[in-house]
Amino acid sequence: MLKQREFWLVMAASLSLGVFGVLLAVWGNPENSGICVSCFLENSAGALGLHGNERMQYLRPELIGFVLGATGSSLAFREFRSRGGSAPMGRLLAGFFLIVGCAVFIGCPIKLFLRLTAGDLTALMAFVGLAGGVWLGLRSLAAGVHFGAATPQKGGAGWVVPGLFALLLVFLLAQPSFVLFSNRGSAAEHAPLLVSLGVGLLVGVLAQRSRFCITGGLRDGLLMGLRAPLFWGLMIFVVAAALANLSVGRFEPGLYGQPGAHLDHVWSILGMALVGWVSVLVGGCPFRQLIKSGEGDADAGLVVVGMLAGAALVQGWGLAGTAAGVPFYGKVAVVIGFGLVFATGLVMRERPA
Repeated sequence: MLKQREFWLVMAASLSLGVFGVLLAVWGNPENSGICVSCFLENSAGALGLHGNERMQYLRPELIGFVLGATGSSLAFREFRSRGGSAPMGRLLAGFFLIVGCAVFIGCPIKLFLRLTAGDLTALMAFVGLAGGVWLGLRSLAAGVHFGAATPQKGGAGWVVPGLFALLLVFLLAQPSFVLFSNRGSAAEHAPLLVSLGVGLLVGVLAQRSRFCITGGLRDGLLMGLRAPLFWGLMIFVVAAALANLSVGRFEPGLYGQPGAHLDHVWSILGMALVGWVSVLVGGCPFRQLIKSGEGDADAGLVVVGMLAGAALVQGWGLAGTAAGVPFYGKVAVVIGFGLVFATGLVMRERPA
């Protein structure tokens, strides 16, 4: 009975993510970017004045909904646990390089599949990279590489990130003068605030109950095949998004002229390979880190803080890919990321006594 309930919760979460990922773009979010954790973090960092790109400044309600929805759900079902304490600096850096990899591709793993199901063939190369990165992560885990286990934490450490996002909700609703909002560019494209917030809360609740994760679906598929509920959830997410794009007339297959895409395929592969590798090591994709932080996981919270810092710096330092391609320093950042992940494997690998 428990496994059957888990399966249907995963199906509900993946279905909602696929359908709303398309509909939010119909309702005003950027095309093929109804839901994108990395893009939304870059927008939110800009809204807080953490970078100066005037086209990327908007406190995205969806992110706030993901975290607070997960918090409310975990409290309601008595699953909120303040825990953490493993490899804090490693997790901060992991969060930073998760966003570097996403920014080079121009999108998180969720957006990868939303782009693909809208007909964006450039995302195929990124999928190859993501799957390869997940495989590398599994090989690393098999070799004994891990960041350590979370332990119960006193002092309310698990409340820091939910509290931060509750404060962001106040900023979003009150719109004080120090919070910036773009009037042009992709950040100026957004669905109605209450609609975005409502979708975020619903998806956050379902994701918390189901433990749904994009890279987790790929990981479990490689490990268990068709027996893995998360793998089936990933398939349902893809099918739901594809059908939603077809139903609203947004399926436009092609390689050239796709919105929010570039043709530097090698760097799309490498960027998402970095994301896949890091995601397996830290226990989930960027979306999953937000949900876990909402449950009181301070380790995931450190990844989220690292992602927010990464979102500010990829824009401030000009690392993010654009329609023209991937800038030189964005490529350098990806190479450094691979080097650091490899070095982490050497340092944090458990060796037989």
